Amino acid sequence: MCVSLSLGLERRNRGQEQEMASSNFRKGKVAIIGSGLIGRCWSVIFSSAGYHVALYDNVASQIPIALSDIEAQLCDMEAKGLMRSDNVTAKEAFTLVASFHNLQSAVDGALYVQECTPENLELKRKVFDCLDKCIASNETILASSTSCIVPSKFTESLKHRSQCIVAHPINPPYYVPLVEVVPAPWTDSKITEKTVAILKEIGQSPVVMKKEVNGFLLNRLQYAVIMEAWRLVEDGVCSAEDIETTMTEGLGLRYSLLGPFETMHLNANGIRDYCERYGDNIERVCKEQGGPRSLSGDTLNKLEEELSKTMPLDQLNKRRELRDQRLAALAIHRRHERKENS
Repeated sequence: MCVSLSLGLERRNRGQEQEMASSNFRKGKVAIIGSGLIGRCWSVIFSSAGYHVALYDNVASQIPIALSDIEAQLCDMEAKGLMRSDNVTAKEAFTLVASFHNLQSAVDGALYVQECTPENLELKRKVFDCLDKCIASNETILASSTSCIVPSKFTESLKHRSQCIVAHPINPPYYVPLVEVVPAPWTDSKITEKTVAILKEIGQSPVVMKKEVNGFLLNRLQYAVIMEAWRLVEDGVCSAEDIETTMTEGLGLRYSLLGPFETMHLNANGIRDYCERYGDNIERVCKEQGGPRSLSGDTLNKLEEELSKTMPLDQLNKRRELRDQRLAALAIHRRHERKENS
């Protein structure tokens, strides 16, 4: 018995579970397990694409807050022209989101389940054990939003382990479409293919890892940049402000349009020419960089002091709002550009 995941919660409207279970879904039913930030984001994306969303949380008080946030975000996406289906309005999308008091009812008939619980290995194991017992179909995708736990660590003993996969979104996923798809060694290739197809259909940009690796893709790249930025400040080469400017006014602008390999290819007569011209120097610099540094001590104190001057802790929410506004503007631009080029 999955007692911890079968606690009651209030439905938005009486009889909603029965209505969803018996209705003909527009595109199918998706179950979202957990109504926190990421669960809400997935609910917004799937419903705006025309999917029925079964939102489950074992904390009843979370659901009304989540539904209010989902409705507001759908309206904001509609106003920005970022709905994932041109045929679905924000009002229609919100009617596709229903809350469930029972895990079994939430996942019944779902073609795709997205787990969005806190980043804790034992909790993931418990949740997936419950999901494994709830689903009857050998076709249902059991996906996790985990940002760093490889799927083999919490799916090995499951009956439906071949249907389990990681689909890790980047925050905020309705503006940053990348999703890291990480199959376990035993994940059926058809499940991986179906997951990628669904993610593309709802407007996300999936990348598939061919094998499990700590940190997945984005964080491994991000951590390399963070570590070198740390070294440069720690070694007295530049200030934290200089690092931020280098990224926002230089490398970040380039990488928002091109990846590192295309950049190499275009900055010479092809990637082979680039490596022949600059490879020796790249290797020398990387040898100088050495191993990782400790993200603590005097350098941390220095960075905290410098960043707190421009972004005090009590103003971080305003700064996050500004970040999201800029990401939304970029998402709108990219969408218009794709339409013009299609």
